[in-house]
Amino acid sequence: MLKKIIWFTGLSGSGKSTLSKLLNKKLLKFNYKTKIVDGDLFRKKKKNLKNFTRKNIFENNLSIIKYISKIQKKYDYIIVSVISPLSSTRYKAKRIFGENYFEIYVHCSKKELLKRDPKGLYALARKNILKNLIGFNSRIVYEKSNYNKITINTEKNNLKICIKKILKKI
Repeated sequence: MLKKIIWFTGLSGSGKSTLSKLLNKKLLKFNYKTKIVDGDLFRKKKKNLKNFTRKNIFENNLSIIKYISKIQKKYDYIIVSVISPLSSTRYKAKRIFGENYFEIYVHCSKKELLKRDPKGLYALARKNILKNLIGFNSRIVYEKSNYNKITINTEKNNLKICIKKILKKI
């Protein structure tokens, strides 16, 4: 069986972590060995919480790719949930993992992101307390991938439909 890397990408609050956890639950029911790599938790472990420069984001995403490379043989599915705004890092993951790599772009409108705001980041950005929220007030913009990927709209589809679409593709 192919070892698969499921890479959820998209702006903060779009539903990456929620979908990752739900997908993990589904795969565990089928007795697959899985691992979730959450971008926020990965950053905390590296004690790199506040530096969101282009270089830092690139290096953090490369660290995630290296980590996955080391552990991938142990799991049937590794589920990654990270904003990963730079298309170059996602493309690098795609090149490294090849046919085992499935990129899922999780999307919803900015209006919906502002409404959801599960971590309160958009509220902080609106008050100009947080000055580098990607997709809102950061100089770093989310770069879309120019290759085939799965796009999931969490604003227009409920979680059950989103997971069904993902399972069908992977």
